Amino acid sequence: MDSVQHTTTTGVDNRKMAMWIVIASECMLFGSLIINYIVQAARVMKLEGIGVIKPSQIINVPITSASTFVLLMSSVAMVFCLKGAREGNVKSFRTWSFLTAGLGAIFLGFQVYEFTVFYLEGLGMTTNTFGSAFFTLTGTHGAHVLVGVVILLTAGIWSFYKPLDKDKHSPVIETIGLYWHFVDVIWILIFTLVYLFVLAPK
Repeated sequence: MDSVQHTTTTGVDNRKMAMWIVIASECMLFGSLIINYIVQAARVMKLEGIGVIKPSQIINVPITSASTFVLLMSSVAMVFCLKGAREGNVKSFRTWSFLTAGLGAIFLGFQVYEFTVFYLEGLGMTTNTFGSAFFTLTGTHGAHVLVGVVILLTAGIWSFYKPLDKDKHSPVIETIGLYWHFVDVIWILIFTLVYLFVLAPK
């Protein structure tokens, strides 16, 4: 995190500009994965017969709602993490960075539980195109959460060894915050379209 602050010709910090570019590309990635999932889910819901696992048969909206709430609270924690960095309050920054990472880890725990239940009920990555689309979409998002958790833990641990300079380091934390809020927004979209609209019990 020790780096010289640079700005682009637009006046925006180059790290934040780079993150916005990454976010734009990730939007296209998740957009294609969501569309593919919706197509495959709609296809499997039209099938009949023994052994056909439909979305409405395995989804647990209350469990997923709880994990969604946890992830949303992590965004609130990220706001306070950035606030601590901007104020040069290392104790506040450290506390909220670890809390944000912890909430992200809890969300991942929910996802592991969901994947395990689905697998035990007969839906795996290679069961059919629906299973492949579901695990690819949610698994990709989970991987993004994991990356964010690792970054936040690294930043929190780093604060034990280096002094927190609010002018130098707050832009870095803001860039991390952009990534984290993006991951949360994407999950809201996934939860709404994949779980509530497509997977809601009929």
